[in-house]
Amino acid sequence: MPDPIRIRAQAAGDHAVVRVLIRHEMESGQRQDAMGRRVAAHFVREVRATHNGLTLFTAEWGPWVARDPILSFEVKAARVGDRIGICWRDDQGQSRSDETTVVP
Repeated sequence: MPDPIRIRAQAAGDHAVVRVLIRHEMESGQRQDAMGRRVAAHFVREVRATHNGLTLFTAEWGPWVARDPILSFEVKAARVGDRIGICWRDDQGQSRSDETTVVP
């Protein structure tokens, strides 16, 4: 099972600042191992963010994104106690979703 998504959502006035760490190898398919064999591609294709169950955005990623990517964004009108969710799906069919609440 994929590692949990680390999400921090903190209220800042009339919005919340959200920071996300997605643990993933993010292999591009261009690298070679010590024996000269090509390492198979394995990367996150889609990331979706939600606020209280409603989709904020969906991002399409590819092999150019670095290992263990960090994502940061702001959510307008988010209040303390609101739920922020993140889910991802990779090119091999694996997926993970986690949720947190906005803290003061």
